[in-house]
Amino acid sequence: MPELTPAAARPRPRLPAWLHTRLPTTDSFAHTRALLDELRLHTVCQSAACPNHWECWSKGTATFMIGGDRCTRACGFCAVTTAKPFPLEADEPARVAEATQRLRLRHVVITAVARDDVPDGGADHFRRTIDAVRGLNPTTVIEVLTPDFNAREAAIDTVIAARPHIFNHNLETVRRLTPMVRSRATYDRSLNVLGQVKARCDGKIYTKSGLMLGLGETEEELFTALADLRRMGCDLLTLGQYLQPTLKHLPVVEFVTPEKFAEYGARAREMGFRHVASAPMVRSSYHADEFTLPGSAVQQLGVAQEHSHAPHYHRDQ
Repeated sequence: MPELTPAAARPRPRLPAWLHTRLPTTDSFAHTRALLDELRLHTVCQSAACPNHWECWSKGTATFMIGGDRCTRACGFCAVTTAKPFPLEADEPARVAEATQRLRLRHVVITAVARDDVPDGGADHFRRTIDAVRGLNPTTVIEVLTPDFNAREAAIDTVIAARPHIFNHNLETVRRLTPMVRSRATYDRSLNVLGQVKARCDGKIYTKSGLMLGLGETEEELFTALADLRRMGCDLLTLGQYLQPTLKHLPVVEFVTPEKFAEYGARAREMGFRHVASAPMVRSSYHADEFTLPGSAVQQLGVAQEHSHAPHYHRDQ
C-alpha cells in the first residue's frame, strides 16, 4: 500500500467513475450564495472545498461555519485557511439564525474552525449561536460539528448546556494515521470529547462522528476505530471517501468502492450505531437529516415531531 506523505511527488490519480457527478444548475444555488454573501456568513462548503456544495446549495442549504474562516490548526486533509483568526463577531449568531429562518431549514448544521486563540476554544460562541437559531427557529433540529476544545470540560459543558440535538465531533481517521492527518488533535482526545458529551448529557443529546477512508487505513484499523466510538456511546456515524483538495494536501492512497462502503456500513450497524451513512460522497453534514431521530426522542428533545424526518436539504414548502 502506498505510503501516506504530504505533497506526494506522484501525480493526482484519476477519479473513478463512481465519484463523477453532474453539477446541478438551479435558481436555488444563486439564491443561497446571494443570501450567504448578504449576511456575511462563512460555510464549510466553500472554505473546505466540499465536493457536494453545488448539490447542497442548489437545494437551498449550507453548513454554517462560525468563528471566521481562519483556523488555528493545519490538518493535512483540510482546505480551510490556516492563519491568525480575526476576533469573534458578536452579531454572527443572529446572522446564522436569520439565514436558517430565511432558508426555512428544518435541520441546521453549525460547525466552526478551531479557535485555539481564545480561552474557551469558541464554545460560548457555539452556545450563543444555538440560542439564536432556536429563538428564531424553535422547530429546527440543531446539529453542531465542533472542534475538540482541547477536551476542556468547561467548554464542552457550555455547548451541552445550549441543548443541541446532535453533538458531532469527527474522529477523522484511525489511530495510526492521526498524527499525519490531524494538526494538534489526538485520537484519544477526540474519543474523550464524545465520551464526555455522552456521560454529561443525560441521554438528551445524540453523539455523532465520522471518518474519511482512503488514507491508507486497514480494515482492522477501521473496525477498531468504530469499536472505540461505540465504547464512547457514539450513536451516529458517517463514512466517506477522502478526496485531496489540492496538491499541497495529503494524497489519496485508495479509492474505496461503493460496495466496500456498503459492507462497512452494514458492519457498523451490527456494532450498534443507531444510524450510519456510508458511501463515497458522504460527508459529516451531507444529508444530515437522514440520521432520523425517533419520535419519542424528538419529543424528549423538544422538537416538533412533524419536522423530525424532514430532509435537511429541503426548505419548508
